[in-house]
This record gives sequence, C-alpha cells and structure tokens, in this order.
Amino acid sequence: MTERKIEPAPRAAAKKPTRRTPFRCPYSAAEIAEIFRRFSVQRPEPKGELFHTNPFTLVVAVALSAQATDVGVNKATRPLFAIADSPETMLDLGEERVRDLIKTIGLYRNKAKNVILLSEKLVRDFGGEVPRTLEELVTLPGVGRKTANVVLSMAFGIPALAVDTHIFRIGNRLRIAPGKTPDEVEDNFLRIIPETYLYHAHHWLILHGRYTCKARRPECEHCVIADICKSPDKTCDVPAELVELPQQAI
Repeated sequence: MTERKIEPAPRAAAKKPTRRTPFRCPYSAAEIAEIFRRFSVQRPEPKGELFHTNPFTLVVAVALSAQATDVGVNKATRPLFAIADSPETMLDLGEERVRDLIKTIGLYRNKAKNVILLSEKLVRDFGGEVPRTLEELVTLPGVGRKTANVVLSMAFGIPALAVDTHIFRIGNRLRIAPGKTPDEVEDNFLRIIPETYLYHAHHWLILHGRYTCKARRPECEHCVIADICKSPDKTCDVPAELVELPQQAI
C-alpha cells in the first residue's frame, strides 16, 4: 500500500484564549544561532533514550514515561514489547497482563488501561497505524501534546518541540524562551530556534537539561554555552575558546 504524505495539522486553539505578554528574548539572533551550533557540535546525532521498535511502541513508551524515568520505563517495556509490539498483539495480551508487566512504573494501573484503550482506538479508527498529525495523535487515550510532538519528531521526522520538565526549566532559567505553561515555552522556542537546527533541538535541549543544566544545581563548569548564558543562576563563566571544542556525546 502506498503511503500518503500527511502534513502536520495546525496547533489546536486553547480552550480559554488569553492575551500573552509580548516575548522579548534577551539573546540576539547571532547568540541563539551560536547556542544551537554548539549543541550540534557537542551532539551531532542526538537520540532519544526511550526503548522502542516502531511508531506504536514509541507512543506507548512515551505515554508510560509520564512521571517516570526513561531508565525505569525501559526496564518494563523491553519484555512488554518483546511479546506485544502492535495494537493487535497488545489487545491480545490484555489489560491485566500489561498491568503486571509495567507495575514497576508509577501510575501503572491507569497507564495500563490507557495502553489498551489507545490500542483499541488505533485498530478501530486508524487501521492499526499510528497517525501522523498532532490533531489525530492527541485523540489517543493517554496521549497529550508532549507525547504527540515526540512521536511526530522521532517516528516520522517531522520537526516538533515536546516541552518536558527539562525544556521547561531551560526556557525559563536561561530566559531564552520563558513561559508560565509548556505551551508558552514551546511557542517561544519555536519563534527563535533557527530552522536549520529545529529537527534536533528537542533532544539537544532535553539532554542539556538532563546532564548539564540540572534542576538542583546547573553544572556550568561543563556547559558549552556558559559564556553566552544569561541565567541569574549561572555559577561560572567559561571562556568561549574552551566551549567551542567538540565534546563527547552522552
């Protein structure tokens, strides 16, 4: 069957539209471009850390990762996906068995229920295939905007920015894309990230937040953008000639 190309749907309007304060980025366009250039040198081919084998298992893995670590999710999903890697085989497995396999993950009861419900919807409404638009993805049980954006980017190569806790923190801490909600942070990042770097920006920002710009204490001494960063939490300045050198990817 010939695969038809589907363009990503426009972002759905908020339920209660509000007037947002105009975004004034304290970084120049040249500084922003340099930030993402350095990220590209540090991690030329960044990869997500959730184990998956196809678009369906990616949807399930990302949905299960809410309020859980990637490491913890991977421990549960490897045996799960070994016996159920499609909506049909997941339904054959049944909610009780899914629940037993993912019980080490937080909120596993509700998540197991959603895995079965989203599998049913995929079979019933999408012929067992994961849809390729944000509008359709968010209709799946347990799938929100963040999960949908991860799937669009990782499964289908559609540039999208999924704002998790790391990206939300970086947007506000660095004052580069501040916002009171994940949607605001996403909008502001999308307004400033150069198109050349958009495809990998999601992973660069997550990995930067996970391993360098940490929640409790940012490790500025290891940061490739320390000399550009305008965060009031910055603990040190690093000479530009040191941070321009390629670093080993994590």
